[in-house]
Amino acid sequence: MSNNDTDSSKSKGRLPLYVSIALVATLVICYFTIPSVEQFFTEAWNVLTSNDEKRIEEWVSGFGWLGPVVLVLAMVVQMFLIVIPSVALMVVSVLAYGPLWGSLIILLSVFTASSVGYAIGNYFGEILVEKIIGGKTEQKIEGFIEDYGFWAVVVTRINPFLSNDAISFVGGILNMGYWRFIGATMLGITPLTIFIAIVGQNTDSLKNGLLWGSLVCLVAFGVYVYWDKKK
Repeated sequence: MSNNDTDSSKSKGRLPLYVSIALVATLVICYFTIPSVEQFFTEAWNVLTSNDEKRIEEWVSGFGWLGPVVLVLAMVVQMFLIVIPSVALMVVSVLAYGPLWGSLIILLSVFTASSVGYAIGNYFGEILVEKIIGGKTEQKIEGFIEDYGFWAVVVTRINPFLSNDAISFVGGILNMGYWRFIGATMLGITPLTIFIAIVGQNTDSLKNGLLWGSLVCLVAFGVYVYWDKKK
């Protein structure tokens, strides 16, 4: 393969990263130059940090066909705001748009947010990421990915109580192949999305299911780690 072909393949593979960076840059510029955009983000901050699923659902539903766009952007923003759990936005998606469309919105939101996080880690490196997630967290996840690669991402995505967002940043820092990273992300988030779509209408069932599902996932991965170490 010639150098031109190689460069072309790399450019195509990095296209989603360029799009992600352009998206973040556009939002930042609009925030500081357009008063209505600043007002929207201020309201979004107040609603999304209220930890009130009913209020969030009503707010999102009020946007009509633009609601899914708001949820996708909210999923990107919550990477930097630890007060907004990603699983809460996933539940709101199902409550506001039903199991089918809500699930599709969740998958698109996670895909977009993961791409943005990966792009930030890949292009801005450890210094910026450590400021976002902390040095200790970055080092722990870095070791986790170096040891288990693809499956480290899958397990983190499928378990709502693990650091979903941090692994996106660190995956980019370690130059884990973008499509490999996204493939692992979607493989892990799909079962969780299906589960939320099925039981998301019942809050008690959802909490119990997420708790037990997370425990089973962690135990299964613990067994795998033990087997891997013995091997």
